[in-house]
Amino acid sequence: MNDLQQFKPAFGLKNRHLQTLFASLFKKISLTDFAIETFILSDGDFVECYWQKINHHQENTPIAILFHGLAGSYKSPYIQSTMKELKEAEFSSVLMHFRGCSGKQNLKPKSYHSGDTQDAYEYISSIKKRYPQAKIFAVGFSLGANMLLKLLGEKKDKCQLNAAIGVSAPLQLDVCSSYMNKGFSKFYQKLLLKDLKKDLDKKYDHFEMEELLHVKRNDIKELNTFWVFDDAYTAPIHGFTSAQDYYTKSSAKQFLKDIQIPTLIIHAKDDPFMPLQIIPNQNEVSQAVTLQISEYGGHVGFISGSFFAPKYWLPMRVVEFLNTFLEKEFQEKT
Repeated sequence: MNDLQQFKPAFGLKNRHLQTLFASLFKKISLTDFAIETFILSDGDFVECYWQKINHHQENTPIAILFHGLAGSYKSPYIQSTMKELKEAEFSSVLMHFRGCSGKQNLKPKSYHSGDTQDAYEYISSIKKRYPQAKIFAVGFSLGANMLLKLLGEKKDKCQLNAAIGVSAPLQLDVCSSYMNKGFSKFYQKLLLKDLKKDLDKKYDHFEMEELLHVKRNDIKELNTFWVFDDAYTAPIHGFTSAQDYYTKSSAKQFLKDIQIPTLIIHAKDDPFMPLQIIPNQNEVSQAVTLQISEYGGHVGFISGSFFAPKYWLPMRVVEFLNTFLEKEFQEKT
């Protein structure tokens, strides 16, 4: 087993909260020169997709489609690190922002959620159609990972991808939502809900949200747990009867046995966003799925090296895994 297939935390950064927060606190945004694509969805709404193409991009250049986490964007450190590493490895990459996450208000009262695979599938299909000669991969992080893994299980061999990676996925949403309301995890819940409530408040400027939700604008500030927020907004606006209904139908764990393309699931046992019970065992996934479960790493952290000379292990592991499919193709041709 090589170093990239066994994560070792940086000296002095073994703590799960340091692993989770380190990049956000110390890593600066380095990528700003994106080519921005506005992709029109089938319902008339749009998503903004941020491209990092290699300089000599060709019809057969491999492409990695990235899906960010809750309230994430192109500014998220894990997105920045991964796109930079992919470009250096001769992959073009594109981040598909979920609705409203690029900084532009989307055109519908609804936004996005952990189980909404339709937008992603439309975009993946468009990439496959535009680049039929290219290997197409996908990498999802946190909420984006749950969504991607659910999509893979739903679409099976029709997913239009050659391989995929899911990182720190909240595979049982109800369990994770409850866990986030305990102990220090409440800190992360508060941070994430601050952004979600801000975005919801903006929707009241454009839509008749009180009629749609039966929630007064002034009451948004009282939506202080994921359960309450999802009961009040996420579930009803997306056609679910309750937060529990949304969580039950959108959790990806039940879809893992149906995945038919090579898929790597990366997860840390000390993830402060979710308990150990959500981590699948080999009997709960298909033969196409590889589980890489480490003792440490936090939530979308995985910082190795040392405190003063950190190494971002996660993007290196992403590239290593995806490269195996290019090497296999090269070997078959020769």
